[in-house]
Amino acid sequence: MALPQLSDIYNFLSISDDLGTSGQPTSAQLAAVKEAGYNVVINLATGATPRDLPNEAALVGELGLDYIHIPVVWDDPTDDDLAQFFEAMEKTQDRKRFVHCIANMRVSAFVLLYRVLRQKISLDEAQASMNQIWRPNETWQAFINQSLAQG
Repeated sequence: MALPQLSDIYNFLSISDDLGTSGQPTSAQLAAVKEAGYNVVINLATGATPRDLPNEAALVGELGLDYIHIPVVWDDPTDDDLAQFFEAMEKTQDRKRFVHCIANMRVSAFVLLYRVLRQKISLDEAQASMNQIWRPNETWQAFINQSLAQG
């Protein structure tokens, strides 16, 4: 049986050579993540929905990848969530990172903020990547605007 491709993962988007994002991968798709050379999996889903992979930390560990879980509540993202995400991204900046949630919406917003606020990429460029996945709803747009204003 052929190994799944990264493009098979829901809403997969390659941001750069060392950063990929997506919705929830299956256990088989996690093997494709490893095969693609990713070293770190960062999960922003809460772990409390039917679409979450309940044993994801163990599966990622079995693949020899590092796993970081930052549960971000869909309708209530916080400054602390974003600070934890920035810390995880900076701690692993010399490695190839795969960041996911359930649909790549939380992730695309957090990655936009990381790219603009930490990597100093233009808002237009970062927003173009996010817009390939979604246009933020009112809650998320307010969170993005607030985070950008706080710098």
